[in-house]
Amino acid sequence: MSLSPRKPTKNRLRRSSSALILGLLVLGSSTACESLRSSANPQAPTWKASAGSAMRLRYSRDLVANSKAEGEPYERGEPEIDIAGRRVFVGSSDGGLYALKAAQGEILWRFQTLSFVQSKPLYEPREDVLYFGSHDGALYKVHAASGELIWRLATNAEVARQPIIEGGVLYFANANDTLLAVNPKDGQIIWDYHRTPALGMEIAGYSGPAVGHGSVYMGFSDGTATAFDAVSGEERWNPVDLAGEAEEILGDIPPYLDVDTTPVLFDTQEGPLVAFGSYEGGVFALDADGGTAIWTRNDAVGVSDLSFYEEPPNRRDGILRPARRLLLVSTGTTGLWALDPENGNELWRRSLPHGGISRPAALAGTLMINSSQLGVYLISPVDGSLIDGIHFDHGASGNPVGYGRRAFMMTNGGTFLALDIEVPGPYKNAPNYSTLR
Repeated sequence: MSLSPRKPTKNRLRRSSSALILGLLVLGSSTACESLRSSANPQAPTWKASAGSAMRLRYSRDLVANSKAEGEPYERGEPEIDIAGRRVFVGSSDGGLYALKAAQGEILWRFQTLSFVQSKPLYEPREDVLYFGSHDGALYKVHAASGELIWRLATNAEVARQPIIEGGVLYFANANDTLLAVNPKDGQIIWDYHRTPALGMEIAGYSGPAVGHGSVYMGFSDGTATAFDAVSGEERWNPVDLAGEAEEILGDIPPYLDVDTTPVLFDTQEGPLVAFGSYEGGVFALDADGGTAIWTRNDAVGVSDLSFYEEPPNRRDGILRPARRLLLVSTGTTGLWALDPENGNELWRRSLPHGGISRPAALAGTLMINSSQLGVYLISPVDGSLIDGIHFDHGASGNPVGYGRRAFMMTNGGTFLALDIEVPGPYKNAPNYSTLR
């Protein structure tokens, strides 16, 4: 079935043109920045300033062919890349999942659901299939070659986080604080866990699952974090009350209890840790086996996403550069944080443009982030300094993704972009093995 058609809104792209002294993202006063203020938010001109033309538009495709006539004003779809097949898959607020050729962006097929598709698809190369969710409350499995439906599992609440396959089991969550483990062959439920949502106000969004060390980790809207046995679904440790921790810090019950960010697993000298983000309580790193708090970062409030950046030792320009490991914290209020995963110490922090920011993507030794009201930016993982930026009239709310030196993303105007990255200055010839999970 199709939705009522509406001509998609074109997105105008503007390359920022003024030089920027790399460092703190503070307000500048160059002529080029002044010229931008009449057509964009004047509160953050440096997020539209460029130190070099590091990003080049390869192509753009409008992916709201049957666009919504009303409702969701943002495009939060995150692309998934099939490297071997040179394909990209991405969802749209018109209710469709699109398959495109990665090289030039030709649309291969489109699968229609009953509502927005904000879930990042999961591509499974062995079967050449895709798993993805929709705001219609269902999880879908389709053939990646044709978009033909294999099965659909209704869950009665929106599915907007990427599912995970581990050990032959498919794990995913919905917005009703429900975690499900299903058989990927036929979509039959193996086990599920539901936690009663908290009463009162909640921040939009919810946690997805993280899988590792024989457990499934997830946060809930009542402010708790829990680990489950990946096979049986039994709780491996008692729910950790992160909202209670926030209450002790604030001296009052926080207005928002949510633990909406998908947890991140990483190894440290003390053993495996799992990080959770509490909107009011900050970042908590818990022992992955027992749930004991190892370190907390209570001033990193407003968390909207967590990710882990890792770069092994490398030699560039005759200089041996040490390994770099960062726990990256995207927030809607306190900026983008880079924390030491061993102890939570702040390595650097950068202030926000007007509006929120996405989860960063690792590309050619840099970090790419989207701004919900401005555009896309490349920053240095060394100190968070700005490398380059492109401004969109409607901004970009979804997470960018990339491989090698090619990035893919959706703008809020419903335009799918492919960008080529040519990093200037000290970042030139950066290695391609940077990883982000």
